[in-house]
Amino acid sequence: MARRDPYVNSRFKLQLGNIQQASFSECTGFDATTDPIEYRNGDDPGTVRKQPGLTKYGNVTLKWGLTDSKVIWEWRKKILDGKTEEARINGSIIILDEEGNEKVQWDFINGWPSKYDPADLNAKGNDIAIETLEITHEGLIRAK
Repeated sequence: MARRDPYVNSRFKLQLGNIQQASFSECTGFDATTDPIEYRNGDDPGTVRKQPGLTKYGNVTLKWGLTDSKVIWEWRKKILDGKTEEARINGSIIILDEEGNEKVQWDFINGWPSKYDPADLNAKGNDIAIETLEITHEGLIRAK
């Protein structure tokens, strides 16, 4: 049987519809949670039963080093301008192996930029300026 080592969390790429962004340094928050609904049948003396309720999806948070590219800001601006349907895109978060081959993929559905946080600035520092974007979406599928 072939050995299957876990993939490292530093080798990934994102596909955001037709948006071309060079790279992201961090991608977090893509999760799915189903709330339990507790109930009891009328003839049950005390046994609580549980069934699945609403499924909620966490916002995908992206971070990247500030450059002169405005493509992410222009996507966010569609929401600010009220063009919500135009702003919705499907995207993918893809894990790569050591050779750069695509191995694991999650797809999100109807994503739109719900929060944009420009880089914090500090005249005393020398860190890279990091921008942050949160993408709200309506579904997460493990495609690969």
